[in-house]
Amino acid sequence: MKKNEQKEDLLGKALKAKDLVGYDKGAVVSRTIIQKKTGTVTIFSFDKGQGLSEHTAPFDAMVEILDGEAEIRISGKPSKVKAGEFIIMPAGKPHSLKAVNKFKMALVMIRS
Repeated sequence: MKKNEQKEDLLGKALKAKDLVGYDKGAVVSRTIIQKKTGTVTIFSFDKGQGLSEHTAPFDAMVEILDGEAEIRISGKPSKVKAGEFIIMPAGKPHSLKAVNKFKMALVMIRS
C-alpha cells in the first residue's frame, strides 16, 4: 500500500474527499487526513482487483464509497457498495474489501 505523503494543511477548507488521493495502477493508495488518539479518517483509492485481506478491528468502522464500487465482506457476507453509499463494519467481525472496479473510500474509525 502506498501512502500519499502530502502534508498540506486541510483545516478550514472546503474540499472533495475523492480528490485527495489519485489512482495508481495495480496499487492501493492511502492518505490519512485526521489522526487522533480517539480516531482516524483516511481516504483510500484501490485499482480494479486490489483489496484488503480479511481482518478484524476492535471498534466499529464506517466506510463511505466516494467513487466506483467495492465488494465488502463482513463475516463472509458480501455487499456491493457504490459511490454515495456507506457501510458500517462492526467491531470484532472479520471483514475484507475488494475493488469490483477501481474505487475510492473514506474510512472513519472512532475508538471507544
